[in-house]
Amino acid sequence: MPSWTLETWPHGAIMLDAQHTRFALWAPDAFYVSVEFKDGKSIAMLPQADGWFEVEVKCPAGTCYRYNIDGETDVPDPASRAQVSDVHGWSRVVDPLAYPWQNSHWQGRPWHEAVIYELHVGALGGYAAVEKHLPRLAELGFTAIELMPLAQFPGERNWGYDGVLPYAPQASYGTPEQLKHLIDSAHGHGLAVILDVVYNHFGPDGNYLGQYAKAFFQEDVHTPWGAGIDFDRREVRDFFLDNALMWLLEYRFDGLRLDAVHAIDNPGFLHALAQRVREQVDLGRQVWLVLENEHNQANLLEQDFDAQWNDDGHNALHVLLTGETDAYYRDFAADTTAQLARCLSEGFIYQGQANRHGDPRGEPSGHLPPSAFVLFLQNHDQIGNRALGERLHQLCSPQALIAATTLLLLSPMIPLVFMGDEVAAEEPFLFFTDHHGELAEAVREGRRNEFADFAAFNDPEQRERIPDPNALTTFQRSIPSFSDNEHTQLYRQLLSLRHQHIVPHLPGCVALGARVLADGAVSARWRLGNGSLLQIDLNLSAEPLEHAAPHACLFQTPANQGALLAPFSARVFLTPVGDHP
Repeated sequence: MPSWTLETWPHGAIMLDAQHTRFALWAPDAFYVSVEFKDGKSIAMLPQADGWFEVEVKCPAGTCYRYNIDGETDVPDPASRAQVSDVHGWSRVVDPLAYPWQNSHWQGRPWHEAVIYELHVGALGGYAAVEKHLPRLAELGFTAIELMPLAQFPGERNWGYDGVLPYAPQASYGTPEQLKHLIDSAHGHGLAVILDVVYNHFGPDGNYLGQYAKAFFQEDVHTPWGAGIDFDRREVRDFFLDNALMWLLEYRFDGLRLDAVHAIDNPGFLHALAQRVREQVDLGRQVWLVLENEHNQANLLEQDFDAQWNDDGHNALHVLLTGETDAYYRDFAADTTAQLARCLSEGFIYQGQANRHGDPRGEPSGHLPPSAFVLFLQNHDQIGNRALGERLHQLCSPQALIAATTLLLLSPMIPLVFMGDEVAAEEPFLFFTDHHGELAEAVREGRRNEFADFAAFNDPEQRERIPDPNALTTFQRSIPSFSDNEHTQLYRQLLSLRHQHIVPHLPGCVALGARVLADGAVSARWRLGNGSLLQIDLNLSAEPLEHAAPHACLFQTPANQGALLAPFSARVFLTPVGDHP
């Protein structure tokens, strides 16, 4: 278990031994707090300094409980380790040491070996059902799975970004023990497991903190989801730091992906989280910390975090592949090929330049290694935040997608693939929730209004075609089917080449620059850690190009291109040490 500081109470129900549990709630606005048990017993909690209430009770793992505030309101534990059903109901005491780990020797994998498969646990059927996919993913060449957020959310289905109980794995997916079994099984297949965590806001239904701990939030700091979280307050900061440690130490996740940290107006918190994790994790264990950050803050990647999702790279590739320039794609509509070249040579495209709103965005990133950037052609956002959830193979030519996939899987950046990409799944991935009443109506209308900036949905009648997020059928349509095909064979071949020729030499890799060959075509070069040269030529245009090729071709699509760089093609060259100037 984590080494809790003695300056503050650990939040929630912490088992002291097999029969005794300490309950602690930070409720600075409450006068009286009791812990209520499902068998009818009620025990007053003792007031402590700084707004804490605490009590030690004889009760074993599995005990159902909740808190009562001032004799008026029953609330779940905000640090509940498990919910019996939903976010409004009973919390359950969990023994973090009860699960018998089978792969306790697992120490993780080095970051440069990461080939990440992002998935939604609910869409695949729950924790136990996800396990069935592990052998297939390991055989294809993936080395990690990334789970979309699991924190307990309202209802049975949700993307996970509406979570309100960050310590409780979603009950409709299975039990905490089943989640641990999934992670344990993944480790047995050589797969690391990353968890997407949301520390920038709470969901709109089931968050009771404001009723008894208003100081948890900063009313003068606004986010897209309401008042900001006050990370300067020690009790609040520890709530999230201890949560990160719980996932890494108790559940043995191999890494965290921090959602939308640009909405966390507190760089000190991010530094503290990285520092605490590095201090608490056993020496020799590989733990990955990855950001999503629209601000492109390269400084966070210099020491604290391993990498950032490179939305810039995706957006430029998407414009070149589809021609779409609506909404945020407008930032990538001009000089798109040059933008892609910058991405391949320097990481971020926006490194301080003004975006479409006139706001400067980003920091210089050319000094960072390619592995500091997670590249993708699709992810949950880039499919699910389309009005109709179309996948990329439904939006561009097959040849262009194969060429772009070659770049994705053989470049020195860390590749991420969304579930179904590897089989070119026909099913969409739609935005789905399970809200009710006025909130359901607000979410439905808000979702449809989001697309007013897109030409295809300018008309309100057109927006009526956008699926209702709360309809069960919206979720059901988002469940992918899996059947090996030619696209799967491409993934298998490219990932085999990656693991054999590129991954062993990624440490010490440096970008040597990328140049524009023509509109839609670039050539990028890197020196790998062993001194060999990797070159990728990509042509996403409909015109062939004359472009001299080195002699050592590792892969090309289409095959047998000859001297020309064919339309919608990619060529990958690996020149051994000593065979280049």
